[in-house]
Amino acid sequence: MGWDAVGEVEETGPEVSLFQKGDMVYYAGDINKSGSNSEYQLVDERIVGRKPENLTPAQAAAMPLTLLTAWEILFDRIRINESDKEKSLLIIGGAGGVGSIAIQIAKKVAGLKVIATASRPESVEWCKRQGADFVVDHQNLVQEVQQAGFNQVDFIVDFVDVNQYWDAMVALIKPQGHIGSISDPVENVNLRQLKGKSVSFHWELMFTRSMFQTEDMIRQHHILSEAATLFENGTITSTIKEHLTGFSTENLKQAHALLESGKTIGKIVIEY
Repeated sequence: MGWDAVGEVEETGPEVSLFQKGDMVYYAGDINKSGSNSEYQLVDERIVGRKPENLTPAQAAAMPLTLLTAWEILFDRIRINESDKEKSLLIIGGAGGVGSIAIQIAKKVAGLKVIATASRPESVEWCKRQGADFVVDHQNLVQEVQQAGFNQVDFIVDFVDVNQYWDAMVALIKPQGHIGSISDPVENVNLRQLKGKSVSFHWELMFTRSMFQTEDMIRQHHILSEAATLFENGTITSTIKEHLTGFSTENLKQAHALLESGKTIGKIVIEY
């Protein structure tokens, strides 16, 4: 919360080469610096992309953090490539912010068969709109996935709770498959359970590159720029669901309450 943003470049430092004053940009920022609840932000150009021309500011602001997270976990961590087309991917948390854009990227960019979890009619419909081939109920995950025609799957990404779904993931992943997660492990995650299948496990944190000033930090600029083209040609679409107008205490409270309900679909945006 409070990291995604769209804005106009007001000033640039002497070493900036990618942008100039007046450019419209979108980004997810750096957790070591002030976030987008501020009126002005200082952002490293290497984690900034040009705003997609066909999206409104609110539509574009919904995307950077979740898009980067989904893109990195699929292509930089698990390293899905051309040879993986038509392989199966299970997305746990399909209707959430990361899950929504992950469905689109996995289906429309990577060419995978996508199984997404959702339980309410509105979240099931949302996942189907994003491009999921199958939507299953997370409450009976193993049974639901197998009833959808998949005894096991090639890839699994968890955007909810690795502890809650660990046993199901261990059961459902194919030998030599890949599991990725953005959630925090507690006591249920036992990596030794993956050894027999030679399964790889991957953590993803979108802020890693900016936190540690990694050598490939500019990768996020390239991802956001490539995604801008995908938005503009209609391959992927914004996952904005709630749009609050006015940067007020009341709207901040409302946005946080929506997130805390645990029933959020897509992304919530406050427009200044």
